[in-house]
Amino acid sequence: MTRPAFRTPDALLIISAVLILAVALTWIVPAGEFERVEEGTRTYVVPGTYHAVDASPVPWYGFFTAPVKGFTDHSAAMIIAFVLLIGGAFAVLNATGAIEALLFRVLRLARENRAYKQLVIPVLMIAFAVGGTTFGMAEEVLVFLMITIPLAKSMGWDAIVGVAIPFVGAGVGFAGAAFNPFTVGIAQGISELPLFSGWEYRMLVWAVLTAIAIFFVMSYAARVERDPKNSLLHGVADSGTTISDMQEVPLTERRVAVLLLFTASIVLLIVGVNKWDWYIEEIAGLFLAMGIGAAIIGGVGGNEAAQAFVGGAKDMVAAAILIGLSKSVLIVMQDGKIVDTVLYNLSNSVAGLPAVVSAQVMLGVQFAINFFVPSGSGQAALTMPVMTPLADLLHIPRQSAVLAYQLGDGLCNFIIPTSGVTMGVLSIAGIPFGVWVKWIAKMLAVLILTGMAFLAVSVGVEVW
Repeated sequence: MTRPAFRTPDALLIISAVLILAVALTWIVPAGEFERVEEGTRTYVVPGTYHAVDASPVPWYGFFTAPVKGFTDHSAAMIIAFVLLIGGAFAVLNATGAIEALLFRVLRLARENRAYKQLVIPVLMIAFAVGGTTFGMAEEVLVFLMITIPLAKSMGWDAIVGVAIPFVGAGVGFAGAAFNPFTVGIAQGISELPLFSGWEYRMLVWAVLTAIAIFFVMSYAARVERDPKNSLLHGVADSGTTISDMQEVPLTERRVAVLLLFTASIVLLIVGVNKWDWYIEEIAGLFLAMGIGAAIIGGVGGNEAAQAFVGGAKDMVAAAILIGLSKSVLIVMQDGKIVDTVLYNLSNSVAGLPAVVSAQVMLGVQFAINFFVPSGSGQAALTMPVMTPLADLLHIPRQSAVLAYQLGDGLCNFIIPTSGVTMGVLSIAGIPFGVWVKWIAKMLAVLILTGMAFLAVSVGVEVW
């Protein structure tokens, strides 16, 4: 009898299991509390004030009632609405075809003028890295694989290069993001930090990680171009599709105007958060306006735009559910008065270590957690309520705690089998998971070490 293939649990099941565990822990873990003080808009844990309190175990039916509290919590509701609206707005932008048209134009120039060939990989990877750092491009890379894989084969490279251009490009942008509302925005909101503050240092992280990724991909592509036998996919069955099989999307004047609108929106976002203290409401409004403007300029009909918006918001429902459920985990632990007990024991486990070393432990924890919670927004909602006060106790800047989270989450995404995007990308390209891990291992090690160095600097030097 054939045994069924093992399937990794869905993120929803994982967080549900965490919620069950949280309810159980309120009956096992001793209750305790730290004293807290408010300074301005921030709430701080006072070190050395932990004390035991009366137990307050959550009843078994708390598993069913806690999600309602999670979704209706003010901070979680704000973030959920933000995620849904942003997802819809960007779907309307994509419906104009402007992004696809721009990509096709770049690819055609490379095919017609071989002198531009060396620019294909860096230009496209930078473009996708911009998508990762601005709006958290992740699932969207699945669409572009239909273009970049045939392009890579036409250029004399292989499907690994075709996958790396959008997937690794967007991935390093995601990991070093400065303006990603789904990771940095959520994590900073939970950490009571100004939205997208510290973007200057994060842009430096983004630039260096992107440069490293480009170097590795270009080096591999050059080896394959010299000798196809250098490809890790040599001998693996291949469809052989090339870019000539694809139907080009023309870059019309309307689509150029849409791209200019998108660029202007990103510039306005940067100015707004730095000069006018924009937060979730203003940023969501900006991108809603961008989506409407893109539909009008791009000639997208009202019904089509509405359907695209709903479809984009629908794609974010899973993330929204994970955010609500993650918040419910925290609420259960708060109701059971065990959050501070966890903080107390975590802080004691790294007590006496330099803050720089403690920050690296945070990074390692976030990297490991991502295997079980592959949703960036869900991981932020689940971990930052604990990591933020822990950072205060360990004298680590809250911005550094956010950086540890986004690096651990973003870089881990390249190799986790629990990620639907990662496995979907490899499935589309026909790349065995083991081959992919073998290819990316060295680059990932360099990216992690670089991220650790940036994290250490952010703790030990005044960079925020």
